[in-house]
Amino acid sequence: MTDELKGESDEPGWEVDPDDEWGVAVIATVGRQLKLRREAAGMRAGEFGKAIGYGEDLIYKVEGGKRIPQPGYLDNADRVLRAGGLISAMKEDVEKVRYPKKVREPAELEAKAVEMGVYVGLSIHGLLQTPEHARALFEVSQSAYSEAELERLVAARTGRKSIFERDPAPMLSFVQEEVTLRRRVGGTMVWRQQLEHLLEVAELRHVTLQVMPTDSGAHPGLSGKIEVLKFEDGTAVGRSDGAFNGRPTSDLKQLRILELRYSTIRAQALSPRESLAFIKQLLGET
Repeated sequence: MTDELKGESDEPGWEVDPDDEWGVAVIATVGRQLKLRREAAGMRAGEFGKAIGYGEDLIYKVEGGKRIPQPGYLDNADRVLRAGGLISAMKEDVEKVRYPKKVREPAELEAKAVEMGVYVGLSIHGLLQTPEHARALFEVSQSAYSEAELERLVAARTGRKSIFERDPAPMLSFVQEEVTLRRRVGGTMVWRQQLEHLLEVAELRHVTLQVMPTDSGAHPGLSGKIEVLKFEDGTAVGRSDGAFNGRPTSDLKQLRILELRYSTIRAQALSPRESLAFIKQLLGET
């Protein structure tokens, strides 16, 4: 029956970002290929939609480059159109542009890094956030996101966590300011779940999590977030809110400065063991 077919409300967060020129071009090409194959098979949009479980309106939007097809859509289309895996293979290109450009670029760097060190002073780092915590942050950002946009942003941030599952696993180091752990983003339940998640992540062999106590005094991270990512070929990229105009840099001299600052921050922070005990203490206070 028609009302059983999936529509936009069933899969929010898969709209094409009009400001992402490359993403628009990729999705337009995918949509055009899908339409050509459907027409070559002699199937009307409505007939094709029923065969793969999607509404006719959504078929037109995907083929018109207005909607990003989900993996299941492409797999079903491949089966119905007997494409021999050629349509399913489009999932790789689609995956690259699913997320907004502003969060896709950090994810691309993280996906290639073999080592990463991060200091965060204002909020819990995106890689460490639970979906509920991330959503709460987006909801209070005063950006008037639609529900679909919220879903897409949360999915993008959550999707970056695949870095924890890579094999071989990259070495990851995080230093969080104490205040970021005390702030009850999303309410007490979401806050507790976030702290419990931090404890789980900190138990991973390739992850080091440290807490910078508020009473630790001045340190090099007070001017803002610091990130240093190193890659398999020996190159590196660093960024700091308080240095080099906040732009990513691969200049060796500037990287040495950022690495020195991060090393100093780690030395002033609680040890990993002390940090875990501190988080457990916070949980015990409620």
